[in-house]
Amino acid sequence: MALAQGAGAQTGAGAPATLPDVTVRSTLVQSPLDYAPASVTLIDGERLRDRQWQVNLSESLAGTPGLLLQNRQNYAQDLQLSIRGHGARSTFGVRGVQVFVDGIPATMPDGQGQTNAIDLQSVERIEVLRGPYASMYGNASGGVINAYTERGEGRPRVDASFAMGSNGQKRLGLKASGERGGLGYVVSASRFLTDGIRPQSAADKNMFNARLDTDPSDSGHLMLVASHVNVDALDAGGVTPADWAANPRATASGPLTYNARKYMRQTQVGLSYDHRVDGSNALRLMVYAGRRHITQYQSTPAAAQRPATSAGGVIDLGRDYGGVDLRWAHDAQLAGAPLNLVLGLSANMVKEDRRGYNNYLGSQLGVMGALRRDERNTLTNADPYLQASWAFAPRWKLDAGLRWSRVKFDSEDHYVAPGNGDDSGDTRFRRWLPMLSVQHELNAATHVYASLGGGMETPTFNEISYRPDRLPGLNFGLRPATSTSAELGLRQRLDGDMLRGHWSAALFRTNTRNEIVTADNTGGRSTFHNAGRTRRQGAELATELWLAPQWQLSGALTLLDAKLRDGFCNAAGTSCVAAGKRIAGTARTQAALGLDWRPHNDWRVGTSWRHVSAVAANDSNSVEAPSYHVLALSASYTRQWGPWKLNAFARIDNLSDKNYVGSVIVNEGNGRFFEAAPGRQWMAGVALSHAF
Repeated sequence: MALAQGAGAQTGAGAPATLPDVTVRSTLVQSPLDYAPASVTLIDGERLRDRQWQVNLSESLAGTPGLLLQNRQNYAQDLQLSIRGHGARSTFGVRGVQVFVDGIPATMPDGQGQTNAIDLQSVERIEVLRGPYASMYGNASGGVINAYTERGEGRPRVDASFAMGSNGQKRLGLKASGERGGLGYVVSASRFLTDGIRPQSAADKNMFNARLDTDPSDSGHLMLVASHVNVDALDAGGVTPADWAANPRATASGPLTYNARKYMRQTQVGLSYDHRVDGSNALRLMVYAGRRHITQYQSTPAAAQRPATSAGGVIDLGRDYGGVDLRWAHDAQLAGAPLNLVLGLSANMVKEDRRGYNNYLGSQLGVMGALRRDERNTLTNADPYLQASWAFAPRWKLDAGLRWSRVKFDSEDHYVAPGNGDDSGDTRFRRWLPMLSVQHELNAATHVYASLGGGMETPTFNEISYRPDRLPGLNFGLRPATSTSAELGLRQRLDGDMLRGHWSAALFRTNTRNEIVTADNTGGRSTFHNAGRTRRQGAELATELWLAPQWQLSGALTLLDAKLRDGFCNAAGTSCVAAGKRIAGTARTQAALGLDWRPHNDWRVGTSWRHVSAVAANDSNSVEAPSYHVLALSASYTRQWGPWKLNAFARIDNLSDKNYVGSVIVNEGNGRFFEAAPGRQWMAGVALSHAF
């Protein structure tokens, strides 16, 4: 504080004269952040890009309360991501958390999603929604991540950037934006290359993203978005705790021997139209379609692929997907108080061709061999939803919602062989998902709220594909996990002369029945069944403050108690997990602090610190990734010359060169749970823009 007081006397960039009003878009009835009926964290695009690589969400979202976001340093897999313990058990991709980009779901109807199609170079903001309100997004909504591309406005502008750093990392970016003739546009392209921190971890990622906006009439707005992502990545996999302790940069022999790798291509386009019918009614239509193709060479040993039930060691997956969201909003009065209604229907479909092949041909390893799996899978959901927001009394507001979530699975097995029966079948899951939230304005700067909600998490296609009894057909005995969530929260703005900003706190609890867990892993097949009850409860605290005109402090703290309330055993009953064990993939404590100093309009210097407590790597909690804390330093210099603007930046991560486990592969069958984080890393870059 003494340093902050001294800085206040200097000339430079300062805190805003008044705190800006921020509108939350993740709630169906959009509202100012102070009045949002849920825990929401907003990170604007400038902060996401400031002194960062602009490649991974973990760069700027890791300090979000309730969010455990770990960079695997493996671009053949997605980030390890969970919200309040939801999605923690996922071994790949994102599970139990919904992800959207410009309103288009990056999560399939079965709850399996990914984040690698989010273009941070052109993002306007990201909102992280937590708590009971997330149930309004349907199946597998333990939390929601919404990314929004910026809208092209003003004079045409071109931005070019280049950055390089440790381990052969390089990123080149180019973006054009502006508005001309009533058409706003943002077009962004980038390429990222890395040699990786371990053998067999190099990657090449290319992205393209575009958004066009126009107003065809005084009452209508049309938006078109299109994107393409292309990733070629080697897969180093995990290592055992002993191997990691001996050499944190080690790679197991399997990924090297079989040249484990992944090729991913995705192209999608979306169109939304907003029409204001009159002063009280508005319509919104969003349609989208896309194609995703993955070819992944795993390091499964050839001997493990000999059983007739094995799906091989190569995954070849093609998905055609699309959907529609139609929404009507109505403003009315009830008992003399404002009432906002939203009625909508969300429908999505995925057509999936999934094939599996041996990853060897004769004595040649790491190549595509004989066919071992061939399925045509169809996933659909059609969810009507309704939400009402009613300011029923001065300083009081009630939000209520209801969604009917219905998910259907249909599988046609085209690979039937001796010892490998017909696994065709179809099933469906359905459930009402309610939400209720009430909030009270204690004063103009302080708001409290309480929320309740019910959720559902269906099995994914991977989890329902095979039965623990080894009979053919889908696993019809596997039921969706159902949950009841409660949250109590507080937000406050601080508008004093010496201290300005905001802070929030929340207490939460989620009780779940029929948690989905691994039943067996034999014959090249992973099967799943329902365990008993689990409980996730804890507290969150977040703040962002201007301590003085040139000093800005941000902080977040998460306390999470995620446990099994009932024990469970594997399918054979030979291995059991006792009640009271921590849910695998969760950490009890997370904390983050950031301090930025702006001594002058042209300069910005910052430091950040992050702590994550020990993470349980398996259900029995017999293996834990050790706790860690890391420190980073960064700086940037900006200079304007007429229409030209230069920004030079640099950062050092893991300043103390600490060895720690960056992420865990939950319940990895061979005990290779750990994926190492990088040691001390540097990066430096420059961005140049020109306004026409």
